[in-house]
Amino acid sequence: MDTTRAATSRNSRSERLPAGVYLLGFCLFAMGSAEFLMAGVLPAVAGDLDVTLSSAGFLITAFALGVVIGGPPFAVLSLHWPRRTALVATQGVFAAGLAAGLLGDYRVMLATRVISGIAYAGFFAVASVTAIGLVTPDRNARASGVVVSGLSVAMVAGGPAGTLLSHFTDWRGGFWAVVALTVAGIAGCLLGLPPADPHADRTGGPSVARELATMRKPALWGIYGITILTTAAYMITFNYLAAMLADITALPEAWIPAILALFGIGAFVGLSIGGRVSDRRPHLALLTGASATVLLSVVMVAAIHRAWAVVPTVFLSGVAAFVLNPAVYGRVFAIAAEAPTLAGATTVSAFQLGISVTPVLAAASLSQGAGLTSVCLIGAALAAAAVPLVLLDRARQARPARRAAADAASATIRSAHGTATARVDPEGAQR
Repeated sequence: MDTTRAATSRNSRSERLPAGVYLLGFCLFAMGSAEFLMAGVLPAVAGDLDVTLSSAGFLITAFALGVVIGGPPFAVLSLHWPRRTALVATQGVFAAGLAAGLLGDYRVMLATRVISGIAYAGFFAVASVTAIGLVTPDRNARASGVVVSGLSVAMVAGGPAGTLLSHFTDWRGGFWAVVALTVAGIAGCLLGLPPADPHADRTGGPSVARELATMRKPALWGIYGITILTTAAYMITFNYLAAMLADITALPEAWIPAILALFGIGAFVGLSIGGRVSDRRPHLALLTGASATVLLSVVMVAAIHRAWAVVPTVFLSGVAAFVLNPAVYGRVFAIAAEAPTLAGATTVSAFQLGISVTPVLAAASLSQGAGLTSVCLIGAALAAAAVPLVLLDRARQARPARRAAADAASATIRSAHGTATARVDPEGAQR
């Protein structure tokens, strides 16, 4: 009995992820809150900096541009740095850029938002690689899911809490809180992460040539296509959900944040499910998430007219959306196992590109006079377009396994044939 209890205790401990993985999730929450906070204080920013609302909107675009364009080059430049050094440096640049922007005028803030976006993308990529370095390969997707969960907390809690704080102070108050949390994250990384990479010998050390060679794999770009399409699919509905709840569902304004929070709760559930399923069956998670997003986006068109229907639809949409993310990272790190840093940075850029294209796609529909619910149908179409790419990736993954099975079967047949011949020959010789 004692032996059984000891074995159960060991298994329980082995199931737990290292504290460093959760620390990286916290750091991403701190930094990601700045991304979602800007939208909540945009009118106040425009008024204080004496610019138009559309000009203030470029501050959001500047950050997104930094993430999309800056992440992969930064990953190459920092390739030979110890990962803890890269994590601390990116957080330091992010916090310094944020602080400089808060102390400067509009032009200074515009420039520092780009710099902060580059640092954010660099941290995100290195954090993902560091997380999988802290665990065994069979828990890669689960560890990546925990890191990404920091972003969902930022979306649901960090951005709204920062906006609330900014209303009680001024619009800068929420951003100063982000700076403070990022500094806390720096201290946590210095104290809670090993100075050297624990599995640095897995790939024989970093190599720019190997990283660039990995980026030429068609399978990797297929995953990036899935990432962009599925991210845009669920974000286009989420971005316009508050407007739909106000204009179509006619909910009291006080209830809208609670409904939006349901999406985040669903995201946690989705990340938990996706993290556990994706390590063994990534394509099941990808197909389930994409197909469910298609279905729920279509259902949302009808559900948005009734409060009782929209509540479960929003929750399930969050689950479906974030089931996908661990599977995406699992496939990226499986394809780019020998050179994950640049591949991870490009994954972050793909996520951000998916988010960034949603205003353009929505504007194309709404400017033609279509109703708000048309964005849900655009989301359904984007998720449906991802399904063939998932099937193609599954076929690519299965091809080597089928070839190996065929080779093994052929070898068995040849061996059996050789044995049979050896048995017949002596009889023939006796005759």
